[in-house]
Amino acid sequence: MKADRAQITRLLKTARGQIDGLLRMVEEDRYCIDISNQLMAADAILRKANREVLRAHLEGCVRDAFEGANEEEKDRKIAEILGAMDSLSR
Repeated sequence: MKADRAQITRLLKTARGQIDGLLRMVEEDRYCIDISNQLMAADAILRKANREVLRAHLEGCVRDAFEGANEEEKDRKIAEILGAMDSLSR
């Protein structure tokens, strides 16, 4: 992985803490909107981590693959990124 591991680790640990908090909120039967707000916050952190991983993939892995690669390999890398982008919008 070419992304900044320290940054990704920090983001994922933050998300894990939020999810642990969400579990407590559900167990304590907290107010629905409070739970929803925390869910959106956890989702935002996971999306941020994913964007960073994909950015690093484009700047590193994909760039490396394009140097000297044949057209078939380039097409495969493009399809891979498009598939990841499609998943982001779901």
